[in-house]
Amino acid sequence: MSFTHPQFDHIVMLSAPLETLIERFATRTTNSYGRAPEELRRFLDDVKTVEPLLRRVASHEVRTTVPLNDVVTTLLRLVEA
Repeated sequence: MSFTHPQFDHIVMLSAPLETLIERFATRTTNSYGRAPEELRRFLDDVKTVEPLLRRVASHEVRTTVPLNDVVTTLLRLVEA
């Protein structure tokens, strides 16, 4: 169910499987957040509690496991619609 937010045309949730998110934390070089065990635990708790709330208000969900160009194309199609 999507909630109404008249100030926005779309609310898009960018998502990825949990395993992908954990891998991205472990392999990124521009930010160390999520590598420390306590940060990773907090992140996992946030995913469990916050992601369902975000999904409820999103009018669209875009999986970010596809190539970046596909994500951008999908977002541009929403804007053009």
